[in-house]
Amino acid sequence: MSRTHFSVRWFLIFWVFVVGAIAYLDRVNISIAGGDIAREFHLSNVQLGWVFSAFIAGYALFQAPAGWLADRYGARLVLTLGIIWWSVFTSVITVISPHLAVPVVALIAVRFVLGMGEAVVYPASNCIVAAWIPSAERGFANGLIFSGVGFGAGVAPPLVTYFLLHYGWRTSFWASSVLGLAAGLVWYVSARDLPAAHPWVSDEERALIAAGTPRVDSASQIIPKLGWGEILTNGNLFAVTFSYFCYGYAAYIFFSWFFIYLHTVRGLDLKQSGYYSMLPFLGMAVCSPVGGWVSDRITATSGKRAGRCYLSAIAIAVSAGFLVFGTQVATAKLACVVLAGGAGALYFSQSCYWSMSADIGKRSAGSVSGVMNMGGQIGGAITASLTPVIANHFGWTASFLVAAGLCAAGALAWLFVQPAPEA
Repeated sequence: MSRTHFSVRWFLIFWVFVVGAIAYLDRVNISIAGGDIAREFHLSNVQLGWVFSAFIAGYALFQAPAGWLADRYGARLVLTLGIIWWSVFTSVITVISPHLAVPVVALIAVRFVLGMGEAVVYPASNCIVAAWIPSAERGFANGLIFSGVGFGAGVAPPLVTYFLLHYGWRTSFWASSVLGLAAGLVWYVSARDLPAAHPWVSDEERALIAAGTPRVDSASQIIPKLGWGEILTNGNLFAVTFSYFCYGYAAYIFFSWFFIYLHTVRGLDLKQSGYYSMLPFLGMAVCSPVGGWVSDRITATSGKRAGRCYLSAIAIAVSAGFLVFGTQVATAKLACVVLAGGAGALYFSQSCYWSMSADIGKRSAGSVSGVMNMGGQIGGAITASLTPVIANHFGWTASFLVAAGLCAAGALAWLFVQPAPEA
């Protein structure tokens, strides 16, 4: 393999994409298997929502600590340990007995601990982006990373449905665990925290990275890490975090309840639900890198406020429109297409959040992005539990309208972000 023609930085971005896809397969599989699990453990939809929320609560609460760990000990080690952690706890749910006195408590505990392990994924990946990817390429890099969200979540419905129909829901969790452990091994062997420490990096690639990133290796003292006081009082981060809270609320309707919505509300059978529930996630997988590429192009010509802030605000506002329209469509299949447009528009803005958090954090990109992602996951935890409550009292249309309203609020929050000029 020629070092001259092999781009290490893009291989690392690709492998973070793979890791993220497996992570989302591990978290979405329970929403596909939720009906079978609920029947076996005698859970109501509200109790199943608590199980969904438990994962997101663990994931959200450990975002900032995970970011600090990645900043302190490096993304290579922290992400490897996280993959091992969540791969093990993905399979632990399969040994919980439905004959326990209160099985829902055991399910909640396992999913919470699983969420703790997965919390390292994106703060660690943002450390890689901050250290390896020149600023002008960060939108596309983050877009590729987060297309793994759509890919993993999109593969989950037909894959888990196949296991459900042929082998039972537990087999899908075991398969997810094995995939995670294999991906973690490749990551540990191939990744390094800094370009200077990687034996595969060519002189040309090392020079290109150094020209477009802060000097985080030999002269790291030039750009000090941010203290928690500076992070938590940063006005830009506050606005971006609030917007990501709104974003997370809308996104987790698809991750937690969309399959069940199609099956129980829209009347699709199990196989149809498995295939049609792929559409929003395919929209995410396609629109995430496209949005990142567009963001980089606009940023290069018109600056970060246009390429990161305005673009994201417009995309999330468009998503709100799709969510409103999707609730008014009569046929289930057309509703899937329209709502998939809403998911795609939402993820068109995804890279803007992570590129902005890397710009804000610099050498503290893990901690800063952890705080931002904590906001998004708190939004997700709320929607996982609140959506069935709203649906029970006001109908499923109201659940989607609440998400649309929060998308509109998240779009407005971007207008208060003032990006720093390029150094």
